[in-house]
Amino acid sequence: MTGQAGPAAPRSGGHRGATRRFAAPFAAPFAAPFAALLVALLPALLMLSAPGAGAADTRAADAKPVVTLSKQQAGKGGEIIVKGGGWRPNALLMMLICGRSTPDRGVIGGTNSCANAEGRAVTTDGKGAFRKKMPVAEPPVPCPCVVHVATVTGEQAAADAVFVVAGHPLAALPKETGDGRLAVLATTRLEGESGILTWFGAPPARQLVLTVGNLGSTPVKDPVFEVGTAHGVFAPQWEEQQWRGTIASGRKAQIKLPVELTAGAHGDYQISLRYGGKVLAEQPWGVGRPWGVTLFWILLCLVVPAAVFRIGMAVVDKVRPRSSRAPGRARRRRPPRRAGTTAKAPKTPKPRRTRGPAEGSTAAPTDGPASTTAALPWFTPDSAPSENRPTTKGHS
Repeated sequence: MTGQAGPAAPRSGGHRGATRRFAAPFAAPFAAPFAALLVALLPALLMLSAPGAGAADTRAADAKPVVTLSKQQAGKGGEIIVKGGGWRPNALLMMLICGRSTPDRGVIGGTNSCANAEGRAVTTDGKGAFRKKMPVAEPPVPCPCVVHVATVTGEQAAADAVFVVAGHPLAALPKETGDGRLAVLATTRLEGESGILTWFGAPPARQLVLTVGNLGSTPVKDPVFEVGTAHGVFAPQWEEQQWRGTIASGRKAQIKLPVELTAGAHGDYQISLRYGGKVLAEQPWGVGRPWGVTLFWILLCLVVPAAVFRIGMAVVDKVRPRSSRAPGRARRRRPPRRAGTTAKAPKTPKPRRTRGPAEGSTAAPTDGPASTTAALPWFTPDSAPSENRPTTKGHS
C-alpha cells in the first residue's frame, strides 16, 4: 500500500504544478489582447449609443405642441376638456375658441375672430403637458372653428384643434389670393438701442427685421403689413405699415418695419406682424423702466419744499418788527422837549475843534440820560447851548 501510494502523490503534485506552469504562460498572452479588445470596443459602443441619444434629443426638440379635445362638438353653454402635450415646461398658455379658422390656415383675423371673454389660461407642468376645462362660447365670426392654444410669453408656439360649435353659423373661408401668400423664412428680431432720452421717458423705438418669401404665383408689390403691440395679456393694437418694394414669385426679401411704443412704456411687450389677416411672426420685447423720470420726481420732492421754506423765511424776515433797535434810535434822534416849546430847534452845526480848558477841567454832571458822558471840550461858557437850543446830549 505504501508502494502504491508513493507514486500517486508525485502524480497529483505534478498535475497541480503542471497546471500552474501551463496557466502562467497562457494567462499573459490572453490578458493583453482581451484588454485591448475592450478598449477597442468601448468607442464603438459609445458610437452606437450616441445616435440613439441624439435621435431622442432630436425627437424632443422637433416635437410640436399638440391639443386634443374631449368632445369634437358642443353647444353654447357646454363644457369641454382640453388636453395638450409637447409644450415648454411651466409655460403660460392661452386657450380660445376662434371662428373662421382651420389648423392649416390658422386663425384668420387674429384674436379678433375669437371669443376672448370666455378664454382660459393654463400653465403646463414639468413635462410640458396640461389639462383644463373650458366653457363653450360662440366666436364673433362664423365657423369653421378651432380651439386655439398659444403661449403668452417667451418663445412663440401655437396649436389648433378642430371644433364645431353647435348652432353657430358656418361660412366658407376667404379665398387665398396670389399676392397674399407671404411666409416668414427666418427668425424675426428687433434692431436698435435706447438712447439717453428713453431713460427720461421718451418713446422706445426699434426696427422689426424679418425675411419673407413669396409662395404665390404673382409678384407682391408694396405690401401693407399690420404691426401689433401687446402689453402683458392684453390684445395687440394694430397699426398699418407699408413696405416699399416688390417680391417676385419664388423670391425672398428682408423687410424692416419701425416699431414705436408710447412715452414712458416699460415692461414685457409682444410685437406681432400680420399680413392678409394672418399673423406671420411674433417677437417678445422687454422694455426697461425709465429711471430718469423717477429720479426727476425724487429731486422735485426735495427741491420744491426747500425752495418754499427759503421763500417763507425771507418773507418772515421782511415783515417782522425791529423792536431791539428802535428805542435807542428814538433816544438819540428825538430828545425830550419842554412844555412850552412847539417848534423843533435847528440842528447846531458842528464847530471846529479848538483848544479847550485845562485837561483837569470837566463839565458839571447832568440829570439827563447822557449824564455819564463827559462834556465836550470845545464848548465855552459863552458858546454853550441855551435852554431854547437843546442838544442831543440833553438839558443841563
